[in-house]
Amino acid sequence: MWRYLWTELRLMLRTVTPAQAVTHELLHAEHELLHAESAVEYAQSLVTYNKQRVKRLKAYLVIDEPKDQAINKETT
Repeated sequence: MWRYLWTELRLMLRTVTPAQAVTHELLHAEHELLHAESAVEYAQSLVTYNKQRVKRLKAYLVIDEPKDQAINKETT
């Protein structure tokens, strides 16, 4: 962490060529892209999880519905 901060400080204080500046910005862009792709993977996992959960709960209601109807008839 300290090494990274020190490197960043040195880069800010020295004169860099346009090619070096572009390379540095490209590294940052690639890093941000990795973070964004990780966020997409996480969000997709949440969507998949909740779709499966909804499907499972709906199936449970269909299976359990006849039991509830039989109980309701007995209590009335």
